[in-house]
Amino acid sequence: MLKNYLKIAWRSLKKNKLVSGINILGLALGIGTCLVIALYVFDELSYDRYSQNSDRIYRVNLQAKLGDEALNEASVMAPVAETFMSEIAEVEDATRISNVHYNTKLIVNDQEMRKGTTAFVDPNFFDLFTLDFVQGNPKTALTKPNTLVITTDQAKALFGGSDPINQVIRLDEIGRYSGSYVSMGGEYTVTGVVENVPDNSHFHFDMFASMLGNSDATNQSWMSGSYSTYVLLADGVNAEQVQEKIPGLVKKYMEGQMKESLGMGVDEFFAKGNFVHLNLQPLTEIHLSTIFKGAGQFETGGDLNTVLIYCAVALFMLLIACVNFMNLSTAGASQRVKEIGVRKVMGSDKRHLICQFLAESFVAIVLAMVLGLVFCAFALPYFNEFSFKALQLSALLSPFFLISLGVLVVVVTLLAGGYPAFFLSGFKPIDSLKKKVTASRKSSGRNGLVVFQFAISSCLIIATIVVAQQMDYIQNKDLGYQRDQLIVLRHAGLMGKQIDVFKDKLKNDPRVANVSKSAFIPAGPSDSNVQNLFMADSPSNSLRLMQYGIDEEYLETLGMELLQGRNFSLDFGSEENNIILNETAVKELGIEGDPVGKVFEKMTDNKGGREQVKVIGVVKDFVARSLREPIKPLMMVYNPYSSLIIKAHQGDIAGLMADMENTWDGFDTGEPFSYSFLDELYNQTYVQESRMGSFLTLLALLTIFVACLGLFGLVTYTAEQRFKEIGVRKVLGSTSSQIVALLARDFIKPVMLSFLLAFPLGYYFMEKWLQNFAFHIELQWWVFALAGFITLLIALVTICSRSLKAALMNPVESLKSE
Repeated sequence: MLKNYLKIAWRSLKKNKLVSGINILGLALGIGTCLVIALYVFDELSYDRYSQNSDRIYRVNLQAKLGDEALNEASVMAPVAETFMSEIAEVEDATRISNVHYNTKLIVNDQEMRKGTTAFVDPNFFDLFTLDFVQGNPKTALTKPNTLVITTDQAKALFGGSDPINQVIRLDEIGRYSGSYVSMGGEYTVTGVVENVPDNSHFHFDMFASMLGNSDATNQSWMSGSYSTYVLLADGVNAEQVQEKIPGLVKKYMEGQMKESLGMGVDEFFAKGNFVHLNLQPLTEIHLSTIFKGAGQFETGGDLNTVLIYCAVALFMLLIACVNFMNLSTAGASQRVKEIGVRKVMGSDKRHLICQFLAESFVAIVLAMVLGLVFCAFALPYFNEFSFKALQLSALLSPFFLISLGVLVVVVTLLAGGYPAFFLSGFKPIDSLKKKVTASRKSSGRNGLVVFQFAISSCLIIATIVVAQQMDYIQNKDLGYQRDQLIVLRHAGLMGKQIDVFKDKLKNDPRVANVSKSAFIPAGPSDSNVQNLFMADSPSNSLRLMQYGIDEEYLETLGMELLQGRNFSLDFGSEENNIILNETAVKELGIEGDPVGKVFEKMTDNKGGREQVKVIGVVKDFVARSLREPIKPLMMVYNPYSSLIIKAHQGDIAGLMADMENTWDGFDTGEPFSYSFLDELYNQTYVQESRMGSFLTLLALLTIFVACLGLFGLVTYTAEQRFKEIGVRKVLGSTSSQIVALLARDFIKPVMLSFLLAFPLGYYFMEKWLQNFAFHIELQWWVFALAGFITLLIALVTICSRSLKAALMNPVESLKSE
């Protein structure tokens, strides 16, 4: 019997090739798109679950408010780990990561190279993070100073086929401390080899060096520190239980140190509206969190909002495809009323008819599923390139996906085949044969589904337009500095003392307008520093500012405008205790009148040490980080080091770059020449928004294409139902345009009604998205009008293309059987 059902179902699909093809293609596109996005979402949600006790591991984050500045840091003070372990019974273990060095300079067997990322970790690091040891003992590998565990890829790159255990690697990294370059390296013995850190981890290190021997790691200061700290809670412990005990510890250990450095206790500090909180964040939530930044946020990570948007789009895309399938299935069923009557007269009961209709839906859906998998396989490489992922089609073989696909087939089969199976099969044979029972071509149910489809399509068009507008705004926004023709040599400090000679050679090149030495870049990778500035007449009042270390050529090189006072200049002697403020700092410090000449105090250490500084100038506000954040108070000090920023004249940029590299190589530093353009660094800051805009455009095109496939199929069925009516109208004098208008009218109404749903939803969601930016566009009425016009135009073209064919048919064909 089942074989017979499937055979008849296949014949029915072949009989209606056009509509069946539209039905299957639309559903296949929906399924394929949904599968691609599902693979992406599944990967994003799998981060950091490789550790054995990932559900019990939490990172300790710092949240603080100092004046008007809010801090959300992914690292905390050095003693937090030890304190939590000793004073909170529910904390079973704790470990730290610090001093992460990217592109580490190594010396192996007298050969210099830059290879991999090094992190200094506590000896118990591998007790919390489950990385399989190929060689060595995880319990003892890092229990001695100057020991090192490396990954299998790093071992192969450094030692080839040789045994890496007990090999000596010299870390000759150069680090910065208070603006000076000091060696952070030494000789380290390899004591272990681990498998590579999984792709779905919030950090990827190639070498793990023991933190033992690092004097700062034993620092007991609770006023500063940059240690990524992770705690393992005891089995069955609720994180909220631990969280309740943390404020008391913070007060206990910060009280004395805060009085010493700030001249006030914790209660007084909190009474002024400030606060310092240490919060526990689940390990598995780190990757998708965009709140916490700073030293502990080793990689950019994902974004939960983006994942949710992709989930919603995938769901709506699948729903639109399923709605199409149901619409066309129910519309087609209305033409099979006589067939139902014949089947019943020949002995078929209701159960057999239900099985037959469900079998037809099942066959079509299975074909769509197979075609959707093909589409997924074809699209996945392009999506991987677009999203910087390495997603594999084999992941669909996991139990989760296999069960989901099975459920999808069953659900869509029941929904799409439900109308003809359970409703039409209940008709009486005599009524069916006389065709007294027909499905209304003005079905409110089908119209409602059309409204839903085009509402989603219109929403995506609105989102695409708004994202494109915001990206255009980002590109053209006045940032307070010039980013064109600026070349950044981020690692110029690796030249050591030769950097000044190199800088002078560049300045003598006629193609170079100016050169500045500073590690503070307003876009892309940059040093970050903060400072507390105290009012001289009220030492208990302070303002926390960003601090830029610059030279006398920084403002001119970046085209920044000095509003008051003067720039740094060696003509005035030492500039050590002079500062330049931005406009926001002047406002938040409450300076009345001319700020130039005002005296403040800044901290020199965490023990209350201070020194006086004098304001010599005010620079116009500029975007120091990104347009997602408001402009913050900023203080510039004279402290040039590390990077070089070159302002080039327009013209021979390629030739200039080649000559710069030759000059660099001439110093024989052994370091590779690398550079970036500031405008490219700026654009990279918004790569996530740019990718979202491209993705939304593609999805908008896909959804409207699938919706129009359904509309095309419905118009086809309607034209067939009204075949004789069209012939009669033409004989009576109706023109082709009148007939097209007649057929189009019933479908244009639900498309226009969809705007009543699409516009409020589009406004709500895009307004929410724009709130992620401190600087953003305002939503304009014409965006919604344009989205509506595009949707309506596409729908009209779809309807008219099919209606016109029906209107141009010879009326003799439709009337000759009468």
